Amino acid sequence: MPLRRAALAVASSAILLLTASPAAAAEPPTSTQPPGPTQPVYDYAAAIRERVWVQAPVDSDGDGRRDRVAVRIIRPRDPGRRVPVIFQPSPYYAGLNNVPNHDDIDRGGTARRSAPPGSDRAETVTFSGYLDNYFVPRGYAVVFADSLGTGGSQGCPTSGGRNETLGMTAVIDWLNGRAKGWDADGEPTTADWSTGKTGMIGVSYNGTLPNAVAATGVEGLETIVPIAAISSWYDYYRANGGVVAPGGYQGEDTDILAKAVLTRADPHVCDAVIAGLEAAQDRETGDYSRYWAERDYTRDVDKVKASVLLVHGLHDENVRTGQAGQWWDLLAARDVPRKIWLHQAGHADPFSIRRFAWLDTLHAWFDHWLYGVDNDIMRQPMADIEVAPDTWRTAPTWPIPGARTTTWYPAQDGELSAVPERSRRVSFVDDPQRTDVQLISAPGEQDPNRLAFRTAPLTADTRISGTPEITVRADMDGDSPYLTALLVDYGAATRYAGREQLPGQDCIGPGIPEDPGCFNRSGYVTATSDQEIVSRGYVDVRNRHGRNRTEPITPGETYTVKWDLQTTDFTFARGHRIGLVIISTERDRTLRYPAGTEVGIRLGVSRIDLPLARS
Repeated sequence: MPLRRAALAVASSAILLLTASPAAAAEPPTSTQPPGPTQPVYDYAAAIRERVWVQAPVDSDGDGRRDRVAVRIIRPRDPGRRVPVIFQPSPYYAGLNNVPNHDDIDRGGTARRSAPPGSDRAETVTFSGYLDNYFVPRGYAVVFADSLGTGGSQGCPTSGGRNETLGMTAVIDWLNGRAKGWDADGEPTTADWSTGKTGMIGVSYNGTLPNAVAATGVEGLETIVPIAAISSWYDYYRANGGVVAPGGYQGEDTDILAKAVLTRADPHVCDAVIAGLEAAQDRETGDYSRYWAERDYTRDVDKVKASVLLVHGLHDENVRTGQAGQWWDLLAARDVPRKIWLHQAGHADPFSIRRFAWLDTLHAWFDHWLYGVDNDIMRQPMADIEVAPDTWRTAPTWPIPGARTTTWYPAQDGELSAVPERSRRVSFVDDPQRTDVQLISAPGEQDPNRLAFRTAPLTADTRISGTPEITVRADMDGDSPYLTALLVDYGAATRYAGREQLPGQDCIGPGIPEDPGCFNRSGYVTATSDQEIVSRGYVDVRNRHGRNRTEPITPGETYTVKWDLQTTDFTFARGHRIGLVIISTERDRTLRYPAGTEVGIRLGVSRIDLPLARS
């Protein structure tokens, strides 16, 4: 996620003075009449490159002065012409610091301390990636900005806090003549070259900031392209009252992330701010609080006026798919103009997966929303879904039409049945030393540390599209308060197993020696296996009456708990079985309490609801 997607950028910039203020939209640079797609008519090598510092309306480091945001700009050299802006914000342009994780992963046991991936502070390079090479020749400005407390920006990072949002909102205000800015010589400067129309884009943290800014309703933000992005930080580090780590990053939390991205010259200026994060984030109860509400952009979805092209990987265990699912559902309920791409990879940019189709889509998207080109992008199918590696399908809406809630009941014989049986109790004992892969294996055998249930072999391909929900009636006796549900596909199949670099490069636009505009190719790695976890969901039973309210668990008392699994789109092949595995702690994600908690589940009343369609 955020912490792992350290984007590097390109070389130093020439400095030019700016004067005056932004104005109305310009005609797109095209070679056809009436206007068609923007064409690469501008000389990339001659593009204007400059640095600006924009004043934000916050003083997050408490030095008595408003923070300034470091901004880098590349734009076509065309005097008098105003152009729209593609804006990528990031806390990663100056690299990362190595920071040890929390030492409270194993509750009551010996902790494993580890440092998250990432190198020491890297040299800042400007305009990494493909946006500048592809879009500047087509008449767009590309803007990169350092999030507060990172790179050349002042202030302090707060892992999604309000100050970070306002720092990036200030950049859009400056592009529209509403905020102050200074050039490298300290002279006031304005974006007289900008139409003010802005589209934000980014992957991970870089895509989370666009969600946050869109939720302010700032004028001038016409569209966002959030890729593998967070919509609520609570759901990144917590789940239904439980402390749940991003996949692979046990022990990380908001204070760890803030320390990792903090790259200003004197990081100790932010000591009090980061200490405040550590105190307020609450790793004991995992409750939703005012701290998490500040970082929950779904609360302000009513303010979103920008269109949204949402992209997420169906195998993203870092920023889990529920982040995209809940944001999408809220946008859909408000009829926000939108499209969605769901691909088979993990935490990745579609540029690395389906390169030229992605460039065509993104080009048409920005042309439509920033230049007003009357193309067919909004008349095309709303959803592009990669249903298997390199196999794509479209749909007019998402979840796909025809997906209907189907209820399955765990039964005594290990079956998932369409009909509930009489209520009876079955049980298991939690063992946090065992992994999820171990606990889903051999579903037909008895296992003391899990309960496993399967449907009969499916008579047709069956597709799940949307967000599963589970209801469990349980009693618990021991230290662990967690219930974890794993939705599993049982049956031999060739499955996604990662990505690899392929021979050759694609040159997608002009470049300069320091940035040639050529990019390595990549492809999928697949493997045959008999099982795959399709979705996961967690709940802290102490939060059975709400994620913001912790109540004790009384041994022997039975509680009914309902929670969501992660949003997904997956096809169970004919002859396969849909599986449900119930455990308590999940070793690689939840906090680990001492082994031995006994969990009793009541059959007949426990159920899982799946949005299924014949595929």
